[in-house]
Amino acid sequence: MESALAVARLPPHDPGTPALAVVDMHTGGEPLRVVLAGCPELVGPTLLAKRRYMRQHLDHVRRRLMFEPRGHRDMYGAVLVPSELPDAHLGVLFLHNEGYSSMCGHAVLALGRFALDFGLVPAPPAGAREARVNIHCPCGLVAAFVECEGGRSRGPVRFHSVPAFALATDVLVDVPGHGKVVVDIAYGGAFYAFVSAEKLGLDVCSSKTRDLVDAASAVTEAVKVQFKINHPESEDLAFLYGTILTDGRDVYTEEPTTNICVFADEQVDRSPTGSGVTARIALQYHKGLLELNQTRAFKSSATGSVFTGKAVREAKCGDFKAVIVEVSGQAHYTGTASFTVEDDDPLRDGFLLK
Repeated sequence: MESALAVARLPPHDPGTPALAVVDMHTGGEPLRVVLAGCPELVGPTLLAKRRYMRQHLDHVRRRLMFEPRGHRDMYGAVLVPSELPDAHLGVLFLHNEGYSSMCGHAVLALGRFALDFGLVPAPPAGAREARVNIHCPCGLVAAFVECEGGRSRGPVRFHSVPAFALATDVLVDVPGHGKVVVDIAYGGAFYAFVSAEKLGLDVCSSKTRDLVDAASAVTEAVKVQFKINHPESEDLAFLYGTILTDGRDVYTEEPTTNICVFADEQVDRSPTGSGVTARIALQYHKGLLELNQTRAFKSSATGSVFTGKAVREAKCGDFKAVIVEVSGQAHYTGTASFTVEDDDPLRDGFLLK
């Protein structure tokens, strides 16, 4: 009986709605749901055009995958698509509880493993210890380097970011409930506001998560209203993704510096946040607090998981002085699933409790 039930078999469902087959992973505790099959074709000549098409015509797929009862308000996902870039092995759209992000470092670390293990890149030469996976993200081409053995992934993954830069430092914003607060804004494939939790009367390591979320969300909303975000190359990237509360330890130390990222609709990153680490390193390099190839460790206050990062070379993004950042972390597989829909289900597209 057990073995018979274990055979892949779908329950009763709407035959006109393909099952969504997924592989679930996590990086430092932050989930990633990778769509294997079942997502309708995304129309558009470019990755950003496909992103707009999915937002306008297929957002129910995101909601079914991210929302309850199949997911939860902090679920994260990835839809793999063809890329128009000749050097890319794959393109990806990132999904979360509010919509579609421009970059996701924890997902890139996981997708590096996934692409190698599921044959999306050429098998590395015999004896190779690392495989390169070029992933076209909405923010641009990101190179992941996957430790491997016998052609399969093992150990940590690292990636090289798009050019990351400090957009503005010492920005004074009026945050309801907290008064005037000074924040920095930096880009690591997505824009974040950075502020020490102490400035908001909190401790990033010991305060309640709900209090950290409320404070970070208040900062995000204040910055959105009081500061205009501009990206030098694309209006599609010109939005504030979230706020990262830190322990204030921006001066270099060998001990990990702790932070928590609150993004999208009050979604809490369980990992140290790959694109946030990228932006924070760019900010510290801009302030003269880090040198090239000086590695720092970044710790999640949510799970204690750690990413490492370093600025590997200088670059430009429009007129901004930028750096390419290397971020390293460990991703793990957690399972597979097939999600179906019954046509009489009033909650077929999911829901969120708040």
